[in-house]
Amino acid sequence: MSRTPGKPEMSRFNISPEEDSSSSNSNEYQVYLEKKVPLTSQYTDVDAESQNFLPNFLGPKKKYEAEYHPGTASFGMSVFNLGNAIMGSGILGLSYAMANTGIALFVILLVAVSIFSLYSVHLLLKTANEGGSLVYEQLGYKAFGLPGKLAASCSITMQNFGAMSSYLYIVKYELPIVIKAFVENSEGEWYSNGDYLVLLVSLIIILPLSLLKNLGYLGYTSGFSLLCMVFFLIVVIYKTFQIPCPLPLDAINMTVNSTVAHINSTICTPKYFVFNSQTVYAVPIITFAFVCHPAILPMYEELRDRSHKKMQNVANVSFFAMFVMYLLAALFGYLTFNDAVESELLHTYSKVYRFDVVLLIVRLAVLTAVTLTVPVVLFPIRTSVNHLLCASKEFSWIRHTIITAVLLSCVNVLVIFVPSIRDIFGFIGASAAAMLIFILPSAFYIKLVKKESMMSVQKIGAAMFLASGFIVMFGSMTLIILDWIHNAAGSKDHDIGH
Repeated sequence: MSRTPGKPEMSRFNISPEEDSSSSNSNEYQVYLEKKVPLTSQYTDVDAESQNFLPNFLGPKKKYEAEYHPGTASFGMSVFNLGNAIMGSGILGLSYAMANTGIALFVILLVAVSIFSLYSVHLLLKTANEGGSLVYEQLGYKAFGLPGKLAASCSITMQNFGAMSSYLYIVKYELPIVIKAFVENSEGEWYSNGDYLVLLVSLIIILPLSLLKNLGYLGYTSGFSLLCMVFFLIVVIYKTFQIPCPLPLDAINMTVNSTVAHINSTICTPKYFVFNSQTVYAVPIITFAFVCHPAILPMYEELRDRSHKKMQNVANVSFFAMFVMYLLAALFGYLTFNDAVESELLHTYSKVYRFDVVLLIVRLAVLTAVTLTVPVVLFPIRTSVNHLLCASKEFSWIRHTIITAVLLSCVNVLVIFVPSIRDIFGFIGASAAAMLIFILPSAFYIKLVKKESMMSVQKIGAAMFLASGFIVMFGSMTLIILDWIHNAAGSKDHDIGH
């Protein structure tokens, strides 16, 4: 049976009796499994919130429980699926982050964010067990009522919106380069303009796919997307040893342009600590790259013989694998171009190579993957909007089409008028990603995990994590906005000078 992405059925939730949080009432749990009551029987007239609680005749519990249903995903498949959820367009911005922090500072930040992300997964899993829900928004509702539900829903929507924008940015940057490789003398033509191409791809490919009621079959593109990124990483490492530094201006298949001249003027010795006006984007870019938290609970639900410990091990393996990929991509991309690396790494190669078959294959693969992924990412946003505005109404193709068209139009406007993908990585990483990694998991944990006192080590740690989340979010947002103001003022002064 197909299910709406991001909305796992509560009847499938299982709290493992072997976990620390439920060991004290394992006998009660076993009795409940023998006398489980289908939620689809006499309780069909009760709202979804009420169905999450046990019937009164089962007696009081230490936490909420729902009907057991075993998961089917193996440990290895869960690792692969979570790796897909973590991996995304964020990998393309990590070399830019390293160029503006230096190798040593970047590694420190990457390690810190990955550890913080794993800790937030731990908080989220434990909160899900105590709160009896495998839906992020439901945990928000149980913890803080409607404001908590809206905070979770808005954060997930913003994160997915940023992901869609970053995917369309790749289309905007890379598709013109592919067209120019096949069509001679296309410079200046409308079909080599990224803004027009984004609109065409959105209208001809993305919109029809997004209008489908069930996008389950597009889930296979996540595996293809991960393979594309692995191929991309291999090419980045390979090209590091092909492109010399400083670059020879008369090299075959290379163009003599300002970027090449800039690369030649840089010292090829890598820097280990860098502080400049763009350093403020490093933490948001890295944070954006590690966000996968809306997918944690649905994957926990599908895990075979699931338990908190087993799902945490899935997260540990997945995060370590992505950490290695991120570090290699950032390091070799930075060592290839040094300070001249752009906020979208793949686009930087076009400043050096006029035409390269391997890079062209990478571009086509990445373009295909991100184009087919946009409808998948749009699906939960539309579901959330539809639930907030028209939860009690029957499905309507008119409403379905209007919401889809409006969301896709907003993303296109953002991609066309925001000058750099760096701004998307920075803003979404500082706001929604900080909420999903730092603030919401710790806040839900503090509120819903009742068996630990506020003075316990676990609660104090969660409170410190919550405070650090606010510092990261407001500090990064403030510095990014100040950088935008500074750049806008500098651009205005430049125009006046001319």
